[in-house]
Amino acid sequence: MRRKAGLVLLALAVFFAALSPLLRWYAFPRLAKVPAHQYQDMVLEAENATLLDYGTMRARTVPKVTIVQTLKGNVEASDRIEESAGRDVVVWDGLSYVVGPDGEMVSKIPERYIFDAHTQEPVHATGETVDGDPVRREGIEFKWPFLTEKRDYEYFDAQARVTAPIHYKGTQDFRGLEVYYFEQTIPWTKVRIPKTLPVEGLTPESVAGTGTTRWYTTVRKFWVEPLTGAPVYGEELHKEELRGGTLLGDRDKVTAFAGHVKMREDYITHTVDLVKSQRLLILLLTSYLPWGTLTLGVLLLALALYLEARSRRPSGPAPTEAEEPSPVSA
Repeated sequence: MRRKAGLVLLALAVFFAALSPLLRWYAFPRLAKVPAHQYQDMVLEAENATLLDYGTMRARTVPKVTIVQTLKGNVEASDRIEESAGRDVVVWDGLSYVVGPDGEMVSKIPERYIFDAHTQEPVHATGETVDGDPVRREGIEFKWPFLTEKRDYEYFDAQARVTAPIHYKGTQDFRGLEVYYFEQTIPWTKVRIPKTLPVEGLTPESVAGTGTTRWYTTVRKFWVEPLTGAPVYGEELHKEELRGGTLLGDRDKVTAFAGHVKMREDYITHTVDLVKSQRLLILLLTSYLPWGTLTLGVLLLALALYLEARSRRPSGPAPTEAEEPSPVSA
């Protein structure tokens, strides 16, 4: 009986020991993915910013500029692209909406970002755009891969429509989370004028007709939780200028926008809480379950060997009855 129990325990030990690497190296890469229907928004603010008044074409200091960024999963588009791509795909329809201190729109730039749900690598398909213009992204945008590494990544800049390295600068603590700090600098680059401008009748074509061009530079900073690959905080030192042309009169350039853009406090709190809950799911598949099943397998193996040793132990000699003493004759 002990030997049969030992064999059963041995089989279970082998099963759980084999399950451990399967959970980490087979199940996790297939189960960890960005959901196609995900929706998220974020509000960033730049206080005491410089903003162009398109009525006078003069830059002025304003109390605050607000940037609302939304990302909405397009399930119908992702299903359609998955059929031809042969892998799980996420399609994010994004919008960057800039509002001045008076609540009026300054600019809005839509974009469509298509990427692999598991690796976050870009997927090139029809509809990949920025402000309605086709683009071909290389590198990541918005989100890092699961299990982010301590290294530089290629990051796509939607304003300049170029890919440039975003550098790993070290590990920090951010509100109780261990995060990786990344930084990217985009030097002054000539960029396209947004198709939607705050002045009626003013279009990119009419601005281009004056010979005026738009230039942009930024220092982009992200604090990324490495298990989920999700940024928990971000900042930008953002500057835009209009240069040359008859639109500026006798001036060589004018600041269109300049400010230190930061996430609003309530969105920081919400993002940190959300990421803390999501990282537990990643830990479950990458650490808790693999190590737990491996430990259980080792314990079952030890118990199986113990029972096997007990079953092989020879039994002792049978006890003999004590002989009655012989009567002694006088």
